[in-house]
Amino acid sequence: MSITKQEFTRRRKQLMAMMEDNSIAILPAAPERTRSRDTEYSFRQDSDFYYLSGFAEPESVLVLIPGREHGEYVLFCREKDREKEIWNGYRAGPEGVCAQYGADDAFPIDDIDDILPGLIEGRERVYYGMGKDADFDHQVMVWINAIRAQVRTGAIPPGEFLDLDHLLHDMRLYKSAAEGRILKRAGEISAEAHARAMRACKPGVFEYQLEAEIHHEFATNGARFPAYNTIVGGGDNGCILHYVDNSDALKDGDLVLIDAGCELDYYAADITRTFPVNGKFSKEQRVLYELTLKAQQAAIDAIKPGRHWNEPHEASVQVITEGLVELGLLLGDVPDLIESEAYKEFYMHRIGHWLGMDVHDVGDYRVGGEWRVLEAGMCMTVEPGIYVAPDNAGVDAKWRGIGIRIEDDVLITKDGCDVLTADVPKTVDDIEALMAAS
Repeated sequence: MSITKQEFTRRRKQLMAMMEDNSIAILPAAPERTRSRDTEYSFRQDSDFYYLSGFAEPESVLVLIPGREHGEYVLFCREKDREKEIWNGYRAGPEGVCAQYGADDAFPIDDIDDILPGLIEGRERVYYGMGKDADFDHQVMVWINAIRAQVRTGAIPPGEFLDLDHLLHDMRLYKSAAEGRILKRAGEISAEAHARAMRACKPGVFEYQLEAEIHHEFATNGARFPAYNTIVGGGDNGCILHYVDNSDALKDGDLVLIDAGCELDYYAADITRTFPVNGKFSKEQRVLYELTLKAQQAAIDAIKPGRHWNEPHEASVQVITEGLVELGLLLGDVPDLIESEAYKEFYMHRIGHWLGMDVHDVGDYRVGGEWRVLEAGMCMTVEPGIYVAPDNAGVDAKWRGIGIRIEDDVLITKDGCDVLTADVPKTVDDIEALMAAS
């Protein structure tokens, strides 16, 4: 199911075809991050770097040089070192990255100061994502200044820096068939994890215990890590959009909101489900839940090629505002409440975001000042929510502390869209039936 060597090659060729003449692109690998003292977080390669290479080692630099006689794709990487490999794991080495990852040329990372300036020299333009890594930004300028220092001897430094992200992130916005299959599988694994949490839930269980159930399901299916910090918020905690403490006991009569998705082969899933701790929605919980679900369906119905990015959000705002007025949680005319954004007291975030290698994936939402038009191959989340803060004195006490979000992942197709995460229950009846059977 993983991306093939041929697809990585196609991506590099596509990017180089879009680059200006006589240019060079430089991408550093992600740095290793210290967790505490002498231990590091598990290494995760930079998404842009991996998208073009499939190479997952740190201390690496990827260079693309269209038209270079001795090979357009150059990688700098760690050398083979038997002793270090015994302690810390296998290294491909320069020969390995050529044989296994398709590099035309490869050099030890320790030699980059001697070699890379020579590759840059004579190129008019440098494509580079300035501002992401201050240390590497500085190193790039050291290489450029080394060339500038040799101008009197005939060296030609580049005269222009161009933002690599503009080209690369637009490429990443359109998912290939292979990417779609991975996203679909990540959604299936994550859906089963949410269903597992529903089955395990009961009063007295701690939020972190449901988190453990979810992560166990991820890992059992080959997705070792979540795509983002898992949210398990019971009761009032469900009204905190990015609650990640996950430390409280779940109470009878409360809802629990779980926002969790796995990362599989560098691609993310992102699902939210909200359900009753005791398996049965109260009257107020059910009314707000079904309103949120209605808003989500209206948004999904608005997703198809030719529609613009904001139309699903507008559809969800219309449904939620109308519903809150009918329930007496908002007072006034619906058009006026939408124009004044009064609904934001209860629905303060947007309908979703791009999804792909990053959970909040790359890609512009506006093009030329206008909302982007949706096209086949784009992938996004759809996640309306209603949150009644526990301290909201402007509403009846029976509504307070109810936080609901329903989120699915959607891949846009030629004719409409495919909900990748549909396997996890989300109607009231289906959720209650699943929990009753557990």
